[in-house]
Amino acid sequence: MQFLDFEKPLEELYGQLHKLKEMSVKNHQIDMSKSIQELEDTIKSTREHIYQNLSPWQRVQLSRHPERPYTFYYINKIFSSFTELYGDRQVKDDKAMVGGMAELEGMPVMVIGQQKGTNTKMRQLRNFGMANPEGYRKALRLMKMAEKFNRPIITLIDTPGAYPGLEAEERGQGEAIARNLFEMVNLKVPVICVIIGEGASGGALGIGIGDKVAMLENTWYTVISPENCSTILWRSWDYKVQAAEQLKLTSKDMQGFNLVDDVLKEPVGGAHGNPEEMAATLKDYLIQSLKELSGKTADTRIAERITKFENMGFYEEL
Repeated sequence: MQFLDFEKPLEELYGQLHKLKEMSVKNHQIDMSKSIQELEDTIKSTREHIYQNLSPWQRVQLSRHPERPYTFYYINKIFSSFTELYGDRQVKDDKAMVGGMAELEGMPVMVIGQQKGTNTKMRQLRNFGMANPEGYRKALRLMKMAEKFNRPIITLIDTPGAYPGLEAEERGQGEAIARNLFEMVNLKVPVICVIIGEGASGGALGIGIGDKVAMLENTWYTVISPENCSTILWRSWDYKVQAAEQLKLTSKDMQGFNLVDDVLKEPVGGAHGNPEEMAATLKDYLIQSLKELSGKTADTRIAERITKFENMGFYEEL
């Protein structure tokens, strides 16, 4: 179990609990059950207190927790008969963007998402969830396939941004993302987008145009990461906490601005604290949303999708 800096009180309590359980195992003559129960109750109340009022930066930290469930975890827990599809038919297969056909409670769907990797080797293979242009072109290929076979589309967003390397720009990173935005608005099948971790910039938006856009409670969604914002404004990463505050990037902020439709509550301690409960919550949301969207015609969904995104933002005409 890994603890973040603001979880230090929990780390100390868990250390005490581990010692008590060791003593209980070594010395059966001493009944430690009451002390263990009291300490477990203290841990529960401390955790609830810590997570009642998390700051934006603390939520950013939670969204990046190394034990947080990634796209493949949710695919394996929520869907059945998943068949992964590869390649953009132009350059190569981008390991940062994954997707394929699956079933959700018997309903055929297309699932697409960013995958960061669960260890150092896999993170390098997945490019830390930062897709190249071929990743977005692969995603679009799968979306058009889903449209052809009348399969609803579900995207799971978790990326620190599209890959910013020179080779990505040479192969048309901006055009690939822009093409996805244009095409997703006009898809005839239901589209549900869920931010399960980080939602940064065009990297997230490239698979983020949907009839329903939701965020897990401890995720973030904005045009730039707090660190990069701090670097631009203050020429230093030292102001990332202030940047996170000013960016208004939390799920509560996004819902308040009507930029996302729903926020899914996470277990106390974050999604990594009880991944199975989080997967069950997400599954229920997807099933309910698909039922709601399936009752509308394609033309109605497209019109409502366009209207929703047209109404986003604040501006004044002079």
